[in-house]
Parts: sequence; C-alpha cells; structure tokens
Amino acid sequence: MRMRPTLLLLAAITACAPAPAGAPAPAFSKRAEGRQGMVSASHPDAAAAGLEILRAGGNAIDAAVAVAFALGVVDPSQTGLGAGGGMVVWLRNEGRAETLDFYARTGADPAWARVDTAGAGQPINARSTGIPGAVAGMLEAHARWGRLQRAEIMAPAIRLAREGFPVSPLLSRTSESARAKLAADTVAASLFLPGGQAIRVGDRLVQRELAATLQTIADQGTVGFYRGPLAERAIAKLQGMGSRLTLADWNGYRPEGKPALCTSWLGHTVLTVPPPLGGVTVLEALNLLGAVGAEQLGSATTSPEAAATMVGALRVAASDRSRWRGDPAYYGVPARGMASPAFAAARADLVSSPPGTRLAPGDPWAADSGSAGVQCDALDSWPASGLGPDASPPGAADASAGDVGQGEAATHTSHFSVVDADHNAVAVTFTVGVLFGSGVYVNGYFLNSGASNFDAQTRGPSRFGSSTIAPTIMLRGAEPRLVIGAAGSAYIPTSITQVAFRMLALGEDPWLAIAAPRLQPSGLANVEVEPGFAPAVYQSLRERGYLTVSRVADITFGGVHAILLNDRGMLIGVADPRRDGAAMGW
Repeated sequence: MRMRPTLLLLAAITACAPAPAGAPAPAFSKRAEGRQGMVSASHPDAAAAGLEILRAGGNAIDAAVAVAFALGVVDPSQTGLGAGGGMVVWLRNEGRAETLDFYARTGADPAWARVDTAGAGQPINARSTGIPGAVAGMLEAHARWGRLQRAEIMAPAIRLAREGFPVSPLLSRTSESARAKLAADTVAASLFLPGGQAIRVGDRLVQRELAATLQTIADQGTVGFYRGPLAERAIAKLQGMGSRLTLADWNGYRPEGKPALCTSWLGHTVLTVPPPLGGVTVLEALNLLGAVGAEQLGSATTSPEAAATMVGALRVAASDRSRWRGDPAYYGVPARGMASPAFAAARADLVSSPPGTRLAPGDPWAADSGSAGVQCDALDSWPASGLGPDASPPGAADASAGDVGQGEAATHTSHFSVVDADHNAVAVTFTVGVLFGSGVYVNGYFLNSGASNFDAQTRGPSRFGSSTIAPTIMLRGAEPRLVIGAAGSAYIPTSITQVAFRMLALGEDPWLAIAAPRLQPSGLANVEVEPGFAPAVYQSLRERGYLTVSRVADITFGGVHAILLNDRGMLIGVADPRRDGAAMGW
C-alpha cells in the first residue's frame, strides 16, 4: 500500500531521530531530546513541518513560520490564517529579544467604541471578527529574522492542505462540539460535517481551497492576503453578514514590534509579550511565588501548603491583571511595575488571603517608573507607561476572579515553541478565538472572534484586543533555558506558571512537570482541580474554605508546549498530554 506523503514525512523524521534518553513519555512523541533543534507544537504534522525546515538549514524563525502555517491547516478549530496572536523571539548570537503583537484588531469606524451585542448567540457572528494578524505576523517575522525563502517554509503547509492529513482526536471532538456553527456554512459543513456527521479520527481531510490561498500567500506575500481578490472576497462576506470591517481596514493591518516585558526570577531573565497580551500575569505570579519562598514548600502534587500558596499567588496576579488592562497605546497599563519583584514583594502578604476575600488590586505605578533590573535594562525591555493611572479604565466587575473558562468554549488557541542549533528561540501563541472563531468561513479558513475580547471600558476603534496569551522565554545568561506557552483561555497564564515553576524552581523532569495535575482558581473561592493530587491536598483546600470543583484532565485545562535546555546542553521538548501535540527534534 502506498503511504501518503504526509505520513512518509512523519515516518522519516521519527525514524531519523535518536531514541530519547531518560524517561520516555507513554504516548507518541510527547517527549523528545536532541542537540541540533527542537519543535514542540499542538499537532504532530505541524511539529514535523518545523523539524523539516530545521533540517533543511532554516533557523528557529523559519521553522516557527512553517509550524504556524501548518497548524492553520491541521488545527483549524484553534487557529489558522484568520487568527491573531503574539510571539517572543530570542536571537542568541545577537543577545537580543523581540516581540510581535499580531493579535486581531478592530477597524477604524468609531462605532467600534460601542458595546455590540448584534450577532451574539448566533452560530455565526461576523460582528465578532477583528482584522486577522496571523499572516502579517508570520511573514513580518520571516522578513526580519528568517533565512530560507518564503516558498520553502510554506511548502509543508501547502502540501498538508492539498494532499490531506489524518484527522486528530482534537479536531474530531471540536467539530462535534461546534456542530451548529459548522452546519451554518455549507462549504465548511461539507468539510467538517460530511454527510451530516463530524469528521472522525483518522479520516483524511483535504482542503483544496485553503491550499490555493496558501499558494497565493507563498507567491505574493502579505499583498496576496490583505489586498486583491482574497481580501475583497473576505470583506464582501463579512459585510454581507453585518461586520463593520472595511477593505481599507483589511489593507492597513500591520503587526507591531514591541520590546519584551521582562523580569528577573530565581536567577533567570524572563521575557514575555507586553499588554494587551497576557504575559504580565505570568511574571507577577512567578515573582509572588519567589517572594514567599514557595520553592521551599515542595510540589503542589503532595504538599497542601504548596498547593494553597500556588492558588493564592494566581489569585493575586489575576486581581491585578483585571484592574490594569487594555491597549497601552490608549490606556495607562503599568505592566513594567506589575512584572517587578518589588511590586510582588509588596503584594506577597495577600498570597495567604482566605478564600472568599475580594482582593483589592495593587498600585504598581511607583514600581513602573523604576528599573526593570540590570539584565532587563540591558535588553531594552518594555518601558514605563507613558500614560498615568488617570488614563486607566475602571476595574473589572470582579477583580478577584480574572477570566473564567467555559468548557469547550475555552479550548481555543494553539501554542508552539522552537529552538535551533544556535539556540535562537521562538515562542508563539495564536488563536481564532472561540472554537472555529466567528464561524465565518472564507477562502478556506475561519475568521477569528477576537473583536469580542473587549469589555465596555476598553472597546474602541483601531486597537488590539486584550488576551490571556503569554508566550514566554526564560534565559539563564544568554541561553534559552525554557521556551514555553499554553493554550486554553483563562488557563493559559496559570498553566504556564505551574509548569515553569515545577521545571525551574523544583527541578522536575520536563515531562513530569507538564503531565502533573494543575489548579485553577476562579471566582472568589472556587478552585478547579485535576485528578492526581494527594488526597491531603484536596482535603486541605476544603478545610481552608475553598470550593473545590473536579475537572477531568482534558483540552480545557491548558495545553502547554515547551522546550527546556538542560545543564548538559540537551534540548528536551515536551507536549501536553491534554492535547494532540508532539515534540520532535534531533
């Protein structure tokens, strides 16, 4: 029997890779080791695409762009050409950190400032679509830092779309979950609900229209996507369904290069995306854990005190994030101050606050104007806000809760991490919003629902929406010690914090750290818990007054994909068992 090209590629890469040392993961390619390069992504075919590019001589940025376009083919319920997101890049030999914000953006019409409930509750909601930034972001990254030709790095994605790939468990499951949305578009339904039934695991999915769109982008670059027939067709469909977006909005989209938000934590320099993306929550939570000496308490899996401390730190960080938010071009967001160890030290006593306590947000403005630390200042990291507290929007209705996920609706988003032989590193998180985005399907892809990521105080024209995504790179000296990020809405910053803490503060093996059970505070007293904690942990949380909610480990509870560079110079890639991802390297 003739093997399909996709499977041949995957088989060849798997066969060439050396058997991983140490404890292997009990599932396909969830843990891999290598010295020449590593990719960890939310789908095996996408990880294979990145590894193919690294083997062909591409650097980490080339591989990351290849992974991103491949994920748009194989993981369309989570991401794609209609998505938006953010990335952090570490250029090892230059000693330079960069970020790109390519999140979905609102259009120029002043009506974007008004709260818009039109379309809410409908299977397809074109009014929730923002201008997609994924194509512009990926091609901008490639133009700035890539090495190979655009046609080379897009070839794997085009091949996957044109020749097909085996449907994964996640895509089968989300197609069933989003049945009403998919059924509302006849073209989307023919692909994802053939014969009225959701595609099944192992079915071969061919997307010829998407292949043609990808080929246009490969041939013409951003012009092929943001101008010309593809753009005109997208805007015509959106406006026909009530969207305020215009062709001028679409034509004018640009990603924004920004300094990295930076802090020092346990001897590491931690780099992440600045507001309105969600990296600041991770940095504050880690600094809070450092301020209370949480590393001395051991693992939250077995130590009740460690588990309660983790929950407390996550609660405090969420309260501050809920208060200081919005696009920093328009609002006072003291992210530099929130990310500082000094601010965490001032907030540390609140980590032990009893459940049910409404945590008042802190005042990070004094810390915002101070130094970010020697290492961060040397990297020209994210500066103090040019706007003051008077320019900040009012606090959220419940500043203690943060964002709370809602079942399958919270499963959206895809994260991947890449490190090359020169130890350049890339962390990318991008998303279509809720499952299959707004449901608007055009040119072979789904458009995002990112324009719904505003509250009444932060809505407005021509601005980036807020998000919890937090791609992060942690350095030890000039080396990328940990490249990490997650999927899962409100579970993103909490998952990254817990996994990074286990790896770097407790020294746990990367696979054990990523597979370990997690906690998720929500509301004033609820704590969602996965199976796998010691009985004493569950009992202690209840005795302390927390309302524990059982959550079976699944795609909702974060999807972390990470790469650790260990003390022996070995790259260890790990993929979250809660998702369909894979780690591949050599």
